[in-house]
This record gives sequence, structure tokens and C-alpha cells, in this order.
Amino acid sequence: MKMIKGPAIFLAQFAGDAAPFNSLDAICGWAASLGYKGIQIPSWDGRLFDLNKASESQTYADEVKGVVARHGLSITELSTHLQGQLVAVHPAYDAAFDGFAAPEVRGNPKARTEWAVDQVKRAILASRRLGLSAQATFSGALAWPYVYPWPQRPAGLIETAFNELARRWLPILDHADEHGVDLAYEIHPGEDLHDGVSYEMFLERVNNHPRANLLYDPSHFVLQQLDYLDYIDIYHQRIKAFHVKDAEFNPTGRQGVYGGFQSWVDRAGRFRSLGDGQVDFGAIFSKLTQYDYDSWAVLEWECALKHPEQGAAEGAEFIRKHIIRVTAKAFDDFAGSGADAAANRKMLGIS
Repeated sequence: MKMIKGPAIFLAQFAGDAAPFNSLDAICGWAASLGYKGIQIPSWDGRLFDLNKASESQTYADEVKGVVARHGLSITELSTHLQGQLVAVHPAYDAAFDGFAAPEVRGNPKARTEWAVDQVKRAILASRRLGLSAQATFSGALAWPYVYPWPQRPAGLIETAFNELARRWLPILDHADEHGVDLAYEIHPGEDLHDGVSYEMFLERVNNHPRANLLYDPSHFVLQQLDYLDYIDIYHQRIKAFHVKDAEFNPTGRQGVYGGFQSWVDRAGRFRSLGDGQVDFGAIFSKLTQYDYDSWAVLEWECALKHPEQGAAEGAEFIRKHIIRVTAKAFDDFAGSGADAAANRKMLGIS
């Protein structure tokens, strides 16, 4: 068996304009001081990382690795969640998602999509220069406005959406394969890939592409009431990244999964800091270890109640305690009687 690496932390929710969150060097020092061993870098945040330079310059990539290493840290993955979101945007969300894009392509959906595809491809090149094997991303969404089947969906609508989604992603997946990088799609409401069935619909259309893989985050499954442990049993061979994020679901007579348009703090389902929600992380770490997941356990902090710095401080120790040091021997080896083929045949009554 192999051992999960960590603890690590996704920097997206912590990056800011004030020290120590406004530069890669400073935020690495902060993360290391809390006990983290790895960082997942949001590739869109210029305060921490220049994606274009990293995709073009090995010298710059080596400088980034050097900054991180000076603090005793490793880079776990680059994240292209925001750019991946823009690979496919339904027109209803144009205004909402335009802010994710570079200013020069806002208001131009075609140019925005082309920019997003280029960004994800650049992150693949940057990942290769950084020596990384996976990239965390979103799929984007064309069908999401029609997730609930009322009014009745026209025949072929969802199939057309997934055909187009696959058409856009297949060249990116091929590019990833050329450079030895897995795309780890975070299965997430708001994306067309939001559960196992929708992922399989996509996977079929990209011909079971070897690089079309998964980022596992149980919090989104709690909010959907999906069995997040069975999910590991089904998809463990495709899980290439892991966000350690907690959540809770407390339905009432007034609201359930859809949340009644309430703010996060007032929803039946909400994200929580590690240990404050309902996710059974003991079972998750056990299953991932059982299936030889040996990549990183990365804290993604999102909580409706707790301050992010408290969540980060508590999260490092929480993950550390859940990582299983794998055994090198069976617990009952002391009672073993050795291997003897003749004795085995005799025990079975085989002459």
C-alpha cells in the first residue's frame, strides 16, 4: 500500500493584498508555519504566480519551485478552476462569469472561450515544467440551467450539450496526454460534471480518455446527498487529486437540497471547516489508502461560520492526524506457519 501525502493547502481562498497573503514567498512562509507540507496554486492569481511565464520559461518555473522549497514545501498541483469554468459557459451565466476572464475578452463569449482553452493548455505546460503530474480544474457547463427536468427538456438537449462539452475538451485532453499531465475535474454543482453519472456521460464522449480524471471533494456530495464512500469504490482509479473539505446537511420542513435561495449561513446544506461538519474523513482516508492513492490531501477552506485563518490553522493538524502510515506487514504475521506446498496439500486432503 501507498501513503497519502500532506497536509497541503489550496491558496485560492487565502490570497489577498495584505501580507502575508500577497506574494508567493510570504504565503509559503505562513503555510509552512502552520505545519503544511504542500501548496496548491491558483494559476489565475498574479500576486502569487505568472502562468504565462511558467508556461514559457523553465527558468521562471525553477524560480517558483525554489521559492516554495525554501520553506520546506512542495507544489501539489496548479488549479485552473476559473479558466476551466470558462471553457463552456451557458449564455445565462455570461455576465456572472465574465469577471473570471482577462479584461480584453470580457463581453465576447467566443474570445473568452478561446482565452480559457489557451489558459488551461498553458497550465498543462507549466505543470510539466514544475514536475507536476495533475492539474485541478472545472469542466464548465452548458446544460446546468436544465439540471431540473421542468419544464420538460426537449429530446436531445442534454446529449447536444455533452457532445459540445466533449468537443471543446478533447483537444485539451490530448494536449495533456502529450505532456504527461492528468486533468482532475472537480465534480461540483454548477458544472456539467456534477456527479458520477454526468462524469460518465462526459467520459464516454471523450472515448474514456486516460487524462480525463477526477478531483475528489466529499463536501459537494454531502450537499447532493450522494454516497461519497461508494463513489471512491467506483471511481478510485480515476481520482488524481483530493480536496479535504467538510460540509453538513440539515434539512428542515422549510428547506432541503436546493436551499430556498438563502445565503450560505442559512442553507440546510453548507460548507464547514474541517471537523465541524458531517463528513466521515476517517472512512475516506481509509478507503483512499486501501486503493493506493498516494497523491496529496489538500485543505480547501470554505466555511459559513469560522474565520479562514482559524480554519487553516486547525486544518493542518486535522489532515496530519488522518493520514495513515501504511503497514509493512500483516497484523497476524506473528501466527504465520510459513509456506510449504506439501503441507498445504496435506491440510486439504489432496494426495
